Amino acid sequence: MSSPTKNRPAAPPSRLPAPPGRPGALGTRHLTMIGLGGAIGSGLFVGSGAGIAVAGPGILISFLGAGLLAVLVMRMMGEMAVAFPDAGSFSAHAERAIGRWAGFTVGWLYWILMSVVLAIEATGAAVIVHAWVPAVDTWLWVLLFMAGLTAANLAAVGMFGEFEYRFACLKVGAILGFLVLGALAVTGALPGQEAAGLGNLTAHGGFLPRGWDGVLSGLLSVVFAFGGMEIVTLAAAESKDPVHGLTRAMRTVVWRLLVFSVGSVAVVVLVLPWNDSQVGSSPFVAVLEHVGLPGAAQLMNVVLLAALLSALNANLYAASRMVHSLAERGDAPRALRRLSASGVPRRAVLVSVAFGFVSVLLNFQWPDSVFMWMLNAVGAIGLVVWIAVAVSQLRLRAQLEREAPQRLVLRMWGFPGLTIAALLAMVLVLVLLAAEESSRPQVVGTGILTAVVLAVGVMRQRRHRP
Repeated sequence: MSSPTKNRPAAPPSRLPAPPGRPGALGTRHLTMIGLGGAIGSGLFVGSGAGIAVAGPGILISFLGAGLLAVLVMRMMGEMAVAFPDAGSFSAHAERAIGRWAGFTVGWLYWILMSVVLAIEATGAAVIVHAWVPAVDTWLWVLLFMAGLTAANLAAVGMFGEFEYRFACLKVGAILGFLVLGALAVTGALPGQEAAGLGNLTAHGGFLPRGWDGVLSGLLSVVFAFGGMEIVTLAAAESKDPVHGLTRAMRTVVWRLLVFSVGSVAVVVLVLPWNDSQVGSSPFVAVLEHVGLPGAAQLMNVVLLAALLSALNANLYAASRMVHSLAERGDAPRALRRLSASGVPRRAVLVSVAFGFVSVLLNFQWPDSVFMWMLNAVGAIGLVVWIAVAVSQLRLRAQLEREAPQRLVLRMWGFPGLTIAALLAMVLVLVLLAAEESSRPQVVGTGILTAVVLAVGVMRQRRHRP
């Protein structure tokens, strides 16, 4: 690999245009809550149960490891996004740092991931509401949710920001309430209940009942719970002050993210035995029912519904901005470049939601065959994107320190050591996922899809070489 000093700039200024949207559409409060809300979703509220089942109390180590890795990646993204605010975010940064083929590959992989995941979120939200209103079919709820949030994304950037802000506030409020209740339960401050104390950490087979293999399995099962945090770097390009807003959001979000995720899981394994059957299936509901909160299951369903709708809203925004950025750089149909009078890339929104509707239909028609194949194909894309972020930050940081140090308002800690350590850790996680029989189809599927998109990107770069 040639050194950055000898490389031509990976993307001429004409290929990296100003972001869509009107300036000032999003404020710092929006960015902060988008950053927090993006990483607080169903993966934490429900998926943490699977991690507890395989690791026991040792899941705390798994969550801490995955959370620290997510914080490092988020800091890398923040450094590049503050230096180069761009609606294409990490895709545009990969193009600057590595080459056009890299920006093309990362951008299209991420767009496919967001569009497919829309089906899971829309279907999950519809199932919850269908249980409350069984007279309305599930498919109709899917249609209503998709249509409603599409309308919000088509209206104005500020509309997306307000929706996401309120969804995130509900999720953060639920986490804070859960942490307070957990602290009261552990200390015995709840009326009529004995203090849970620290006994459950060691009383059922020890702190590591499945050994370090369990901790590793837990890490592999929870690492994807932090996906979604990257959306804040996409949204920053349409904020009032991208540099100040994103810098402040990153400095406040990263540590709160660790406290919320690790703290919530700590409450579960402190209050209840880790091998309780309900903990494995619905850990938050199990704790709330244990402390005697009326209607705990329905309360968590409301929170989970908000988490799913928040993810649906944010992922549609992320997909539309990514494909619009690709179009601006000549790597997607030119028609998707067009903006509305309010600065919204409406065609990009419609194309993204159309692919999402196709995914929903596949989920209903062939949930165990075609849609499962699609899920396997995108299963590890988030990790591929994180790896691309680390490589991009390594190269861009060296260029910035040499050519434009004034752009380094927000810096990655311990550069380059922590970046390299995080990169090696992500590669190791990918290797371990491939070694696990249960997760191997995802790695293989993602590998095949990545290879196809990468090949197209390389051919396009050769064909359009300046």
